[in-house]
Amino acid sequence: MNDFAKSPFFVFLLSFVVLWLSVRLGASLRNGKLVEEDARQDLDLIVPATLTLLGLLIGFSFSMAINRYDQRKTYEEAEANAIGTEYLRADLLAPDNAERVRALLRSYLDQRVLFYQTRDQHELQKINADTARLQAELWSAVRSPVEQPTPLLALAVSGMNDVVNSQGYTQAAWWNRIPIAAWLLMAAIAVCSNLLVGYGARRVKMGQVDGLVLPLVLSIAFFLIADIDSPRRGVIRVVPQNLMSLAESLPRQ
Repeated sequence: MNDFAKSPFFVFLLSFVVLWLSVRLGASLRNGKLVEEDARQDLDLIVPATLTLLGLLIGFSFSMAINRYDQRKTYEEAEANAIGTEYLRADLLAPDNAERVRALLRSYLDQRVLFYQTRDQHELQKINADTARLQAELWSAVRSPVEQPTPLLALAVSGMNDVVNSQGYTQAAWWNRIPIAAWLLMAAIAVCSNLLVGYGARRVKMGQVDGLVLPLVLSIAFFLIADIDSPRRGVIRVVPQNLMSLAESLPRQ
């Protein structure tokens, strides 16, 4: 798992400080002198090209984050559909097994909702352990009557397989993050861009607005990418609305 962007706010603060210092460093390299005309013409070509490349990388990373966010939403919907379908297919089992499967599915559904809502890592470990235990009990409940398999029982077993698989797909999607190499590449080009901007600026003083704008804008872009790519710690998160809607619709006994 990518640990760098676990906290989008940390990404924002770190990016802003590093990029602002890059602007200051670029300005200090001039030693207070104006850039000569020939060098400025070169800078007028290099700086826009560098910023364009940085913009492309930010757009590419943003697209990757959005795709992963959409994937997490899709798998949340798939989980709700799989659980709801298996709840109905429990009628295909013997009455005792059917009631047991329904009760286990209700408990399992509660754990899946908690998986999306929790931010605490210790609580998450407990949720994962309870989820694994319930999966084993659910599988045992539908497997036990299959000593004499029938097409109807096979349908119930297939539905339970979908329930277990959908949880695995969800977990894989939550582990699928923007690679650290992509972050390092964006950071390197952003630092170079701010160095060049600071070096080519007419003047950059402490607190001067034009020395803060570019670092701030880039830091906001990095924050947005990290926030969307962080499924548990970000502001923009996948709300388990399908799972919660299903939980409300199932009868509680």
